[in-house]
Amino acid sequence: MTGKIYLVEDDESIRELILYALKSSGYEAHGFGEAAGFWKEMEAGRPDLILLDIMLPGEDGLEILKRLKNSSDTAVLPVILLTAKSTEYDKVKGLDLGADDYITKPFGVMELLSRIRAVLRRVSPEKNEGQVLRLDGLTVDLKRRLVHAGAKEVTLTYKEFELLAYLLKNQGIVLTRDQMMEQVWGFDYEGESRTVDMHIKSLRQKLEECGKMIQTIRGVGYKIAAEKGEAPV
Repeated sequence: MTGKIYLVEDDESIRELILYALKSSGYEAHGFGEAAGFWKEMEAGRPDLILLDIMLPGEDGLEILKRLKNSSDTAVLPVILLTAKSTEYDKVKGLDLGADDYITKPFGVMELLSRIRAVLRRVSPEKNEGQVLRLDGLTVDLKRRLVHAGAKEVTLTYKEFELLAYLLKNQGIVLTRDQMMEQVWGFDYEGESRTVDMHIKSLRQKLEECGKMIQTIRGVGYKIAAEKGEAPV
């Protein structure tokens, strides 16, 4: 098997089609028509990836996503959203809640399988779960998803945490907005670069003095380094 995937999709015909495609591609796949069955299965075992429809009866996909990302036990599980919604607002909302990708119905099976492989490749380096990143008073615990700026614990959103971790993994390296969009929001996310700028601004505010280490490189992007500067946006 190439991995275990849970699919939450209330449309039976779509659910059966996706499950067939996944199993034919070597995945161990389990489908659920609503949230209750999904959560019950989650108690028995965790998947390598979750395919999550937004429009579900009862607890919808975004509510499920929030619960997953708010729990330290499931926060790192990769999630791809499946939905008929295609507006920029819906994409940003889902991705900012912590989804790894977003695919709009109708979609082709080959495209879905390609997206799954891409997300699994992207999250596979997370096996370094015990790693702690440090820089001049700033500490990021990747496994426990804790951030300390000096002696103060800082609460970040899912995407803010991922963005800060990516910056710290590339200390001293100038990263373009496109690179950050690709690594944090997903390879095919076509959102405005302003999304990165707004998250950087929020990070600087929350990290206070340590936030000054996130430097703006005009016309290019950002880098994080121990040498603190003005860091304008």
